[in-house]
Amino acid sequence: MLRPKQPRVVVTFHTTAEAMATEKLCKQQGLPGCLISAPRNVTADCGIAWSAPPETEQALLQALSAAQIEIAGHYVMEL
Repeated sequence: MLRPKQPRVVVTFHTTAEAMATEKLCKQQGLPGCLISAPRNVTADCGIAWSAPPETEQALLQALSAAQIEIAGHYVMEL
């Protein structure tokens, strides 16, 4: 049984190291989300993306900026 699609914030990265640093940062700061294979319709040089609830978008982007983690892009999409 397929689960219904829900809106998600998807953050893509240039490198796997940035993706892994995001996972560590989010766990430390209690931000929800998980690493996923980058969806086909977005660009991710490393093929990995961070998926999080849309209501956390601003907190997530602020945390990444403060930690100087460079992102390739961020999107809100149904997954």
